[in-house]
Amino acid sequence: MKILVTSALPYANGHIHLGHIAGAYLPADIYVRYQRLRGRKVLYIGGSDEYGVPITLTALKEGRTPKEVIDFYHNANAKAFERLGISYDIYGRTSWDLHIDTTQSFFRKLYDGGYIFAREMELWYSIKSNRFLPDRYVKGQCPRCGYEDANGDECERCGAQYSAKDLINPKANIPGDNSAPILKTSLHWFLDLPKFKDRLFEWINSHTEWRSNVRGMALSWVSDLRPRCITRDTEWGVPIPLDHPEAKNKRIYVWFDAPIGYVTNTRQWGIDRYNDSHAWEDWWKNKDTKLVHFIGKDNIPFHAVIFPAMLMGQDDYILADNVVGNEYLNIFNRRTGKSEKGSKSKGNMIRVAWALDKLGTIPIRYYLCAIMPESKDSDFDWDEFRNHYNGELCDVVGNFIHRTLTMTVKNFDGKVPTPGELDNADIEMLNAVKEAEESVAESIENFRFRQAQERWVDLGRKANGYFDSKQPWATRKTDVLRTGTTLYVCMQVVKALAILMEPFIPEGSLALAKLINIEIRRQGPEGGNDIWGSISSPLSPGSPLSTPQVLFPKLEQEYIDKLAEEHEQGLAS
Repeated sequence: MKILVTSALPYANGHIHLGHIAGAYLPADIYVRYQRLRGRKVLYIGGSDEYGVPITLTALKEGRTPKEVIDFYHNANAKAFERLGISYDIYGRTSWDLHIDTTQSFFRKLYDGGYIFAREMELWYSIKSNRFLPDRYVKGQCPRCGYEDANGDECERCGAQYSAKDLINPKANIPGDNSAPILKTSLHWFLDLPKFKDRLFEWINSHTEWRSNVRGMALSWVSDLRPRCITRDTEWGVPIPLDHPEAKNKRIYVWFDAPIGYVTNTRQWGIDRYNDSHAWEDWWKNKDTKLVHFIGKDNIPFHAVIFPAMLMGQDDYILADNVVGNEYLNIFNRRTGKSEKGSKSKGNMIRVAWALDKLGTIPIRYYLCAIMPESKDSDFDWDEFRNHYNGELCDVVGNFIHRTLTMTVKNFDGKVPTPGELDNADIEMLNAVKEAEESVAESIENFRFRQAQERWVDLGRKANGYFDSKQPWATRKTDVLRTGTTLYVCMQVVKALAILMEPFIPEGSLALAKLINIEIRRQGPEGGNDIWGSISSPLSPGSPLSTPQVLFPKLEQEYIDKLAEEHEQGLAS
């Protein structure tokens, strides 16, 4: 079996922030790293979404060309992902020529199969700017919830999707133009989604294991399935591959081409790695491949309804085995004591690059996993950040590792001691290692990443209790063999923790592995050894150990207060 993993492609019109990471990228990376440790064949695909109105709107506001915008943000976000340890096999681009070829191929196949048709529709048109106003080029009041800053075809607040003519009190949203537009007809092409209704119902209903938020939203969409416009009045995007006069000044809608980027990037990966232009087909057209999408909840309809329909229309592509959709990561405002949705206009989002500069990789990954919004929205809270990191990773896991290594290196010549006869407590502790190996794996396999992290931290908690009960600091004066047995058992836990934490905090795992002189090698898409299965295998007596060091330095309250203040001043966004 092969496992193909994707994370939603972020728009290359702004910096990625911690909400993005908690939603789609950290859970995917944890899952991928775990599968690699199992020796399985897994390919992780990511990249930038570089077409569409958000790009051109940013270009207009910043006085740059769309190409300048996407080049800047693609490079900035790729670097931020790399620094955070998001282990893509490729981080591609939808502005590649190869993507035009892939997208147009999808379009033609659907068009030739009778799944795409043309019809006129009424759209907002600015007389002042002499142009149609697609998507975010027009703002107004949501016809469902009354939100005053809704986009032209969907509401960011309530998620409603509507026809342009339903927007209340519309205004152009272009620099230098906030005039009231008029309705004007324009010919566009539509994906005939109702033709896929029965197949979509059957596919979604076959996956009762999906999270309820994903299944619920997907089934709701399919119950009210309508044709969806897949072209826009813009010159930035993939050209429509039809010989039609109305197609020249229009482009394929970004939400049609964006998920196709997963296919494009897999194609490019195969060319880069094997110089094989057909290597991608074994991932997208092989029925033995397990496809898993990781997304935020706003992307559920596209990954659980629209993109699957597009794949069905290609005839020979696989469909997702799971669509893992997280809820939102909000921001806890210290001053008001209330939770706020992350917003560029409020300046309360936290850029990944800023957070990395201030905190480093380990605390960010650890805390975001601890509060991951798997079943409901969660809050980023500066005080809770410190409490989770200091109270769990430092005081529980880090403390156990440091006290074990310090005492072992000092009293047993820097080597794992030879144990004597194991008593019940020793055996129980070693059994807990095996239980953690199995329980953490079970949680990850079922996409419960918060629970998985809690389980390996709990192993550290049990180990601290074992260490305290055995009192090796006392027995070393009276019973060296007993002390050696205790520390031998503790070293087995240390080794287990080095592997268990790798999917979650790989930087910490690497540092710990070096201290105990083991190698946890990253394995490629071809698969390899089951490193995870060796978690409970003994670290042999006599194995050399390096001088202990503090793996997880504590965060001081004063420093956290300083960061929180900078964040509230908008310096982090």
